[in-house]
Amino acid sequence: TEIDWKAYMQEVEGFANGTLDYTQLKGDTGPLVYPAGFVYIFLGLYYATGRGADIRLAQYLFAGLYLVNLLLVFHIYCRTNKVPPYVFFFMCCASYRIHSIFVLRLFNDPVAMAILFLAINLFLEDHWSWGCFFFSLAVSVKMNILLFAPGLLFLLLQRFGLLGCIPKLCICAVLQVILGLPFLLVNPVGYLTRSFDLGRQFQFKWTVNWRFLPEEVFQNRAFHTTLLLAHLAGLGLFALHRWHRSKESILALLKDPAERKPPSPPLTVNNIIVFVLFSSNFLGVCCSRSLHYQFYVWYFHTLPYLLWCTPTAKLAHMPKVLLLGVIELCWNTYPSTVCSSLSLHICHGLVLLQLWYGTAPLPHSPPPSKRPAAISKKGQ
Repeated sequence: TEIDWKAYMQEVEGFANGTLDYTQLKGDTGPLVYPAGFVYIFLGLYYATGRGADIRLAQYLFAGLYLVNLLLVFHIYCRTNKVPPYVFFFMCCASYRIHSIFVLRLFNDPVAMAILFLAINLFLEDHWSWGCFFFSLAVSVKMNILLFAPGLLFLLLQRFGLLGCIPKLCICAVLQVILGLPFLLVNPVGYLTRSFDLGRQFQFKWTVNWRFLPEEVFQNRAFHTTLLLAHLAGLGLFALHRWHRSKESILALLKDPAERKPPSPPLTVNNIIVFVLFSSNFLGVCCSRSLHYQFYVWYFHTLPYLLWCTPTAKLAHMPKVLLLGVIELCWNTYPSTVCSSLSLHICHGLVLLQLWYGTAPLPHSPPPSKRPAAISKKGQ
């Protein structure tokens, strides 16, 4: 349980000793491959735990982070009012893997996700500037947060239009520059290539989702390109047909919101914000080149909403709970097998089908008949 924690401490120790060349920050597991926000946060943990020696204290701190993360997630779910209360039991108590990721393994993924959920809470409160600030801070801890970025861009365009969303995007960009400035001044190419390396190869032995493929296919660039194209196609389809509800062309998002006819649905509707962000992230998870065990936290807390955000008949609750259980079983199978990885893809596919068909636009209502119209006139 100490492998990644020791590597993190070794990576930030170099920074504590004055090393500002990002290519020189390394640990037992290899070079530092996370943005600068990770360095600052884990440097604080480095000093708080006696240069990383007091692992028990670090576990207590991560247990506190786990509780804060749950509070942030619960607040989001309370604002959407979609998920039945009994499902929260599974979120809190039924995932050995999530507890391990937080308290035993001490990964940076939970830190990034907790900050992300704080940003979503701020979006729900209509504090978009602060939300963008914390969204960018989450990205600076780990790049997986960028899977939410297409959804966020859509929401910003819908809420502010093209010109109005530029200041929000500048907040995200400026924070990245500020956090990375000490390293950018010394070796800008080294910092950018290490912390934002989108072409990094993953080891086949750790994959959870592609175990059923031959290793040569898993490492093939053509396979990676296919997944990227599938991801972009999925985002395009959801943006055009599930996120965009106005009768206008999607290009109308570039206009000032006041000039749109008919006006778009108000973004104060919490389910619009949560659905767009959570589905954007889920599409990215489904098309990931590889999912490692700690990546489960990327979408675990969003699964109940994704399953229950669509209309649910009473008899349909049990299959959804079963789906959560099968996904959990897949993530708890170590090492992953052909069966577990195939099962995970089937579960993801079922969730996607439900999101697509369960959120389909309703057909236009037929014009009212003459008789009800006459009754309404009398009522007036």
